[in-house]
Amino acid sequence: MKPLEGRIALVAGATRGAGRGIAMMLGEKGATVYCSGRSVRGKPATGTRTETIEETAELVTARGGRGIAIRTDHTVESEVAELFTRVKREHGRLDVLVNDVWGGDELAEFGLPFWKLAPEKGRLMLDRGIYSHILTSRYAVPLMLERNQGLVVEITDGDNFCYRGNIFYDLVKLSVIRLAYTMAWELRRHPITAVAVTPGFLRSEAMLDHFGVTEATWRDGAKKDPHFIASETPFYVGRAVAALAADPNVAARNGRVFSSWQLAREYGFKDEDGSQPDWGRYFETTFGRPYTVADEAAYATWANGPMEIVAPDWPKE
Repeated sequence: MKPLEGRIALVAGATRGAGRGIAMMLGEKGATVYCSGRSVRGKPATGTRTETIEETAELVTARGGRGIAIRTDHTVESEVAELFTRVKREHGRLDVLVNDVWGGDELAEFGLPFWKLAPEKGRLMLDRGIYSHILTSRYAVPLMLERNQGLVVEITDGDNFCYRGNIFYDLVKLSVIRLAYTMAWELRRHPITAVAVTPGFLRSEAMLDHFGVTEATWRDGAKKDPHFIASETPFYVGRAVAALAADPNVAARNGRVFSSWQLAREYGFKDEDGSQPDWGRYFETTFGRPYTVADEAAYATWANGPMEIVAPDWPKE
C-alpha cells in the first residue's frame, strides 16, 4: 500500500512548475489530488504558457494517483467556496492543502525600486500571492476540522531574509512563510499542521524555455547562468511535500519553513535523475550565508519561536 493511498489532497495552483510537481508526487504516493487553477484547455490564463490543470490531473493519474481538475480562480470567494463544497460532496474529507497559487511572474518588475513600480501590478501580485492563499485556507481548513486532522503547506521562495528583487515579490514570499506560522498558532489546539516549503532554483517549464533548453539538455542552461547548474526539478519539492504528508510526526514541524534540500537530507529522497541538489549549500558557498528564519535568534524575534505552537498532546477547546 502506498503511504498516501486513501488521502485526499488539493493543490491550489497546480497548472505548472512547483504546483504540478507537487501534485504528481502526491499522486505517486497514492493520493487523490484535486488540481485547481485558472488555465484550462482552450483558455490559458497566464501569458503565453500552454500548461493546463487537465494535463496536470492526467499526469497525477499516470503516476499512480487519481487526478481531478477543477477550474478555480482562487481570488474569487464564490469559486473557492464551490471548490471545497465539491470536495466535501465527492469525498467528505480533505487531508492535505497545498497553497501554490501565484501568477505573479509577469507582474514583477524586477530591477526597479519601489518608487518606480506600477502600483496596480503590485496590488494584483499581493491579491494573487497572499489573499488567494488566505481565502483558500479559510474554506479548506473547516473540512480538516471536521475530522480533526490535516496538513496545510504554503509554497514560498526562499527560507531566508534576503532581498528577492522586487518589493511586492519580496513581501509575498515572506508573507506566506508568516501565514504558515499564523495558521499554526490559530490551529494550535487542533492536530492540524501548517508549514511553509521552498524549492531551490526551480527548473520549471518556464525556466527551461527561458534558457532555451529541455529537461534532457538542461545543463546547457548553465552557459547562460552558471547558477542553473544547481537547479532542481519540480519533482524535488514535490517529494518534499509528499514526505511531509506521509510523516506521522509532521506536527513537530508546525509553523516553520523548510527547504526541499533540507527535507531531502532528512527523508532521504532524490530528484528524478538520482541526484540530491542542495541550493542552500550552493548559495552559501557562492554568495555567503544568508540571514535565515532558521536562525534561532532571528526566528524567536520574528515569530516568537516555534516551540510555542508545537505540542505533543493537543488540548481540548
